[in-house]
Amino acid sequence: MSNLNNLTISDALDGMEKGDFSARELTEAHISAMEKTRELNAYIVETPEIALEMADASDKKRAAGDAGLMEGIPIAMKDLFCTEGTQTTAASRILDGFVPTYESTVSGNLWNAGAVMLGKSNLDQFAMGSANITSYYGNVINPWQRKDSDAQLTPGGSSGGSAASVAARSAMAATGTDTGGSIRQPAAFSGIVGLKPTYGRCSRWGVIAFASSLDQAGPMTRSVRDAAIMLEAMAGYDAKDSTSVNVAVPCYQKALTGDIRGLKVGIPKEYRMDGTPKEIDEAWEQGIEWLKSAGAEPVEISLPHTKYALPAYYIIAPAECSSNLARYDGVRYGLRVDGESLDDMYERTRGEGFGDEVKRRILIGTYVLSAGYYDAYYNKARRVRTLIANDFKKAYESVDVILTPTAPSPAFGIGEKMDDPIAMYLNDVFTVPASLAGLPGISIPTGLSSEGTPLGLQLLGKAFDEETVLKVAGVVEEAAGFSALPQLMAGGK
Repeated sequence: MSNLNNLTISDALDGMEKGDFSARELTEAHISAMEKTRELNAYIVETPEIALEMADASDKKRAAGDAGLMEGIPIAMKDLFCTEGTQTTAASRILDGFVPTYESTVSGNLWNAGAVMLGKSNLDQFAMGSANITSYYGNVINPWQRKDSDAQLTPGGSSGGSAASVAARSAMAATGTDTGGSIRQPAAFSGIVGLKPTYGRCSRWGVIAFASSLDQAGPMTRSVRDAAIMLEAMAGYDAKDSTSVNVAVPCYQKALTGDIRGLKVGIPKEYRMDGTPKEIDEAWEQGIEWLKSAGAEPVEISLPHTKYALPAYYIIAPAECSSNLARYDGVRYGLRVDGESLDDMYERTRGEGFGDEVKRRILIGTYVLSAGYYDAYYNKARRVRTLIANDFKKAYESVDVILTPTAPSPAFGIGEKMDDPIAMYLNDVFTVPASLAGLPGISIPTGLSSEGTPLGLQLLGKAFDEETVLKVAGVVEEAAGFSALPQLMAGGK
């Protein structure tokens, strides 16, 4: 593997500016890595020709003194973002072969900043899943393996292809989307950094919808600084998205001062749950000590409605999913399975086009929105959501950020929880509350489990205060000094 594959975005930008290598050389190194790691199934569509064209254009822009924030950086684009002229499927058969005639705002922002598209990364179908095992195009395999075992592990989900590509060095960074933890949990499982911005920070226009009040795009990178660079390129107000918030996008890199003296870090007592593995709690305690050593003050806080977050989420998200996915009927685009009547065509198309997990969530969502149950389930979940948001609001009156584990376990084996949806849903127990509240959160790799697989810690911040989240994350990252490499990457360790 070329040394170019191990560079961070920040290092690569410096190297290209100095003339040490070109965007084309950087892109060729990642195309080669992409080809060598196909066993991971991280990509649904590879676009090497497009990547080289974009890299050549970047080299010309840099030579002309017109380099953008991400100029020449090769990235993977989660196959939930519509890309003009390139197939976009949401990893579902029902959209197999769909080629958008328009570009999502976030992907367009990245291309305008000079990023290079290597391909469309795999995901759980319609972003519904925590293990990347629901994709029509097959499972994504985590490049990490347990000690003395070649069993295939999940990279987490739904942004599993994005996480695997960044961890395996077949992309310098990737886009993800986070509805209930789908950036942060796969980042923890794959040993990378994953940042979910505040809801409304990045446009949802052109992103295939799962749950519209929760979905949020964000960067998946190998360093906190890279996440800061990429978020600045992705974010911004978009009049085409009614949920986009018109607030200024700062230069996030300037927040990475390393000085967190006097900051108060909340430690929620409700996140100390029975059954959490000892090594998860130990990693959390280590994180607390790192922040204390850097001059921050840990403060125990209470988020009393935490235990209701998962039940509320798995009412609200399926309800919105059942509404959003009603548009896939075989009439205008995507899969069509002929039937004896129009209704029969609808039923056959949706029956064959959607996977089991998507069908499960559509059924749950339709049920809780039905006339007899709307108030009993959906409206009650919405009220609980408000209580959870108020818990965070009260906590932030006394603290600046909150530190928690990212996930309740390290990466598990593919197939280990496939027959138990509840066990799968519990993967999001630490990430869902902040999603319901619309708050920013980041996962940082902090060490290895006893099995030799990555563990992550999560930092949560106030709405639109990604700067403080990134500042504290940079301190955790430096203290952790995480430098381990996965086994299944181009060229090996």
